[in-house]
Amino acid sequence: MRKITIMEHISLDGVIQAPGGRYEDGDYEYGGWIAPYRSAAVTDAVAEAHNKKFDLLLGRHTYDIWAGYWPKAGDNPMAGGLNAATKYVATHRPESLGWSPVTSLGTDVIQGVRNLKSTDGPDLILWGSSTLASALIGEGLADEVLLFIYPVVLGQGKRLFPEGAHARSLSLVGTMATSTGVLINTYRYVGPLQTESV
Repeated sequence: MRKITIMEHISLDGVIQAPGGRYEDGDYEYGGWIAPYRSAAVTDAVAEAHNKKFDLLLGRHTYDIWAGYWPKAGDNPMAGGLNAATKYVATHRPESLGWSPVTSLGTDVIQGVRNLKSTDGPDLILWGSSTLASALIGEGLADEVLLFIYPVVLGQGKRLFPEGAHARSLSLVGTMATSTGVLINTYRYVGPLQTESV
């Protein structure tokens, strides 16, 4: 069985849109909000998460953004790993997927992920892909959530957990603060939200 890890750069108010640049996800006013907080610790944590063979789970929008960047990113370990990984994509247009190796998750995306998770193969990493990420946590399919939490409030943008997301419990299993104020928190999925008994 494959492990699924969700990785996100996230603001204090839960926004994950366009962390790397203004135009990577439309013309987002605050795009590139991670730049002032870059540090060796964040770079090292990202590299460590990708230091063994892995495949990718991606929503179609994130796939399109990455397909336009990573194949042209030059010779570096991160680009090499992402380009070599099989990309499993949530899409209604599988015939237009060109960044290979790539395959569609099918018409029932959640069942497609369930089927994929039950197979042998490299563990799966999901970056961005807010709709898919939230759905996988809601369905209990994500084993681990690695959040790079930046000391910013954006006030608008796509959030990891939109209104109406499933109530779930996660357990904090690791945390580290960087010199630039970024918290690197690792959570494991627990299950349905536990509340006070009345």
